[in-house]
Amino acid sequence: MRIIAFSTLREFWEQPEYADSEISLRAWYHEAKNSDWKNSNDLKKQYRNASIVGNERMVFNIKGNTYRLVVSIDYEFQVTYIRFIGTHKQYDKIDLKTI
Repeated sequence: MRIIAFSTLREFWEQPEYADSEISLRAWYHEAKNSDWKNSNDLKKQYRNASIVGNERMVFNIKGNTYRLVVSIDYEFQVTYIRFIGTHKQYDKIDLKTI
């Protein structure tokens, strides 16, 4: 799976207030990069707590549910697009259908 863009994750954890997310985000990145998901069912087998929110959007709990990662996935072309990473409070303010 190709991940676009790793820099979004890195820029997030490089902020001092989110530095504690680095290990968990790196782990998610390497797991996702090495995955071969054909559909959301394949993804759910690996990440049971991931939420499907429509428009091929998935929400992952990061660092023991401290942060939320929203991605969109094109299973046919094996590409995952980072749409959002933030705290629960920040997550509650976004529109998942348009982000």
